[in-house]
Amino acid sequence: MNTGTKQQDTLHGLFRAVARDRGEQPALLSAGSTWTFAELDRASDGVAAGLAGRGLEPGDRIALYCPNAPEFVVAYFGILKAGATVVPINLMLNPKEVAFILNDSGARGLFYHETLAEAAGQAREAVSGLKIPVRIGRGDGTDPSLDQLTATTGNPPAPVIDADRHLAVILYTSGTTGRPKGAMLSHANLRANTKGVRQAFDLEPDRDRMLVVLPLFHVFAATVGMLTSLLHGLGSVIVERFDPKLVSAAIAEHGATIFLGVPSMYNLLLRLEDEARDQWRSVRFCVSGGSAMPQALMGAFEERFGIPILEGDGPTECSPVTCVNPLSGPRKPGSVGLPIPGVEMRIADPQGTWLPTGEHGEVCVRGPNVMRGYWGLEKQTRESFFGDWFRTGDLGYRDADGYFFLVDRIKDLIISNGMNVYPRMIEEVLYRHPDIADAAVVGEPHKLHGEIPIAFVVPKPEARPDPARVRDWCKEHLGRHEIPRRIELREQLPRNAAGKILKRELRRQGELERGVDL
Repeated sequence: MNTGTKQQDTLHGLFRAVARDRGEQPALLSAGSTWTFAELDRASDGVAAGLAGRGLEPGDRIALYCPNAPEFVVAYFGILKAGATVVPINLMLNPKEVAFILNDSGARGLFYHETLAEAAGQAREAVSGLKIPVRIGRGDGTDPSLDQLTATTGNPPAPVIDADRHLAVILYTSGTTGRPKGAMLSHANLRANTKGVRQAFDLEPDRDRMLVVLPLFHVFAATVGMLTSLLHGLGSVIVERFDPKLVSAAIAEHGATIFLGVPSMYNLLLRLEDEARDQWRSVRFCVSGGSAMPQALMGAFEERFGIPILEGDGPTECSPVTCVNPLSGPRKPGSVGLPIPGVEMRIADPQGTWLPTGEHGEVCVRGPNVMRGYWGLEKQTRESFFGDWFRTGDLGYRDADGYFFLVDRIKDLIISNGMNVYPRMIEEVLYRHPDIADAAVVGEPHKLHGEIPIAFVVPKPEARPDPARVRDWCKEHLGRHEIPRRIELREQLPRNAAGKILKRELRRQGELERGVDL
């Protein structure tokens, strides 16, 4: 049978090769089970055969609606082996939003976890093209279960796939500027990104294990935590939900050497007792992404845990990793580091002209990791590129050593009296305040000044910061145009599943009048 010249370059082709080499080594470790590479290979073969037997055709889209668990990985690779495209669904979406993704992607099937059965059922009522529902967990008598698919006998299908063109996943963005957009990532996109990540992190199969508590439906966890591990022979320690004590115990039990997190997680980890902190001895380094890491927070974590944090960056459309501070070499505070192997980065003005070192502009990326476009959105795809360079929407600059610094999201930039005000700079100052645990700054329309900065802050436990004193703190460290006009105290800030603060929610809230006008 002709399986094509590029089958070995597909994600599942690479995984098969690793499974043959490391069959009895642990691939997935969790609180309830351990899966070897061979077991994961066999189970996902069964899923692929079961899907083919139910009429799935290569190129079909299959949605995956499941929390962190080994079953997520089994379903993911089973879908790929059947020649289909995985459409991961954010667990924080409501049923109408889930239905939008199912309809927009033209999903033929849906794998849903039993704990999400009610929401999945509501979403399915608004979807007509769904023909292959699969329940992860106990069967309900109508939909087949994942266990039934994994038990399917016979050879799995072997569709001919061009790794450069065939879509491995469609990942829907959070829709911060309108309707969600499906970023199309090919097998080659993700393969290239895992290779670059492995080189940048100097990963070794017999030494390293990734701890994955970030949601697997998000590209950071899926690419760095799951695919990079499994395609290069490392084990993944999967933790269902973020709890500092639970994470610490999993690290100690399974000897995890790398922790992937977002800044809000590191903030909570600082509250661990010394006994729990001691469980982190096996960790070589941590990685932070998803949103900007406050320098004060990074310094506090590294001082207490004695573990370096490598801050990096990358959008979903770039598979996602574009750059990271080097493991060996200078780590520059406030920088997202150097481009990983295989990735090029530049700074452009609004017309697409490249800017010299030190000048602020839009961060643009080129490389084999960059998406093929947005699903069904040709115009938006064209607008997102300068030629073959993807426009990230991040405002930043490159220093003389080639390190990249992100100043802010272009859409978050505040224009006050014609002057640029960068929320991230104000937030860095707020994070250094001894009573503040979390902070976000947004622009509020003002008829005289255009926009004015408004700060939302979360106090540290037992702290009661006075808004007037917080503003005095800002006066000491910021220019006059950067000082927040109002300080809002909050118990928490709205975040998405990747830990990013949802500034659009802060802008929309009608509670600003409750702030202290200064």
